[in-house]
Amino acid sequence: MYKGLRITVIIPCLNEEQGVQKVLQSLPEFVDEVIVVDNASTDRTREVAESLGATVISEEVRGYGRSYKRGFAHATGDIIVTLDGDHSYPADALSYLLEAFLHLNVDFLNASRFPVQDARAMSFKHKIGNLVLSLAMSLLYFKWVRDSQSGMWVFRRSILEHMRLTSDGMAFSEEIKIEALKNSRIRFGEISILYSSRLGEIKLNPWRDGFYNLWFLLKKRFV
Repeated sequence: MYKGLRITVIIPCLNEEQGVQKVLQSLPEFVDEVIVVDNASTDRTREVAESLGATVISEEVRGYGRSYKRGFAHATGDIIVTLDGDHSYPADALSYLLEAFLHLNVDFLNASRFPVQDARAMSFKHKIGNLVLSLAMSLLYFKWVRDSQSGMWVFRRSILEHMRLTSDGMAFSEEIKIEALKNSRIRFGEISILYSSRLGEIKLNPWRDGFYNLWFLLKKRFV
């Protein structure tokens, strides 16, 4: 527990046996529940995660959003923290994020990867794509969001009942932020983190996923 709050960490994984080991080994001891969602991996992701004490649940239909929705359904903590299994997000910085979450008195805290301090962590093309998507979200929902595509969030599990999460793919990352932004009962905050180079294969297709996420933003706003 952290200051009387049960903490659940959810990590979606698709072939992340190398990264998930480092992620799980970096988590602080106050985490009460670690859920690894194995999204039909073909490597040793499940075995590695189970050997390090994580609860591993399966989601056979591949998709980033699909994995998170499966993980949310199993979470029992008061606070949910999310991060990827590729060791790009700072698993050892949870106390910093939780302190910021409590100090800012928010319900949803987005961990912004910007400014990117590790030049190897994100290509120039990805930086531009993220900027375009973040500007689009900010303009459409009238609140500045520095990193609309970040996969690391801290939020109260209770707010999930006030969200309508439909995306099964990469757009889920922006959708959960949209649902937090547009609900006046949910207090939204953002703080910068140290983002690092990922371990293992890259799953993101920048052009396909980038254009789809832009289309999804418009659809979510106007349809």
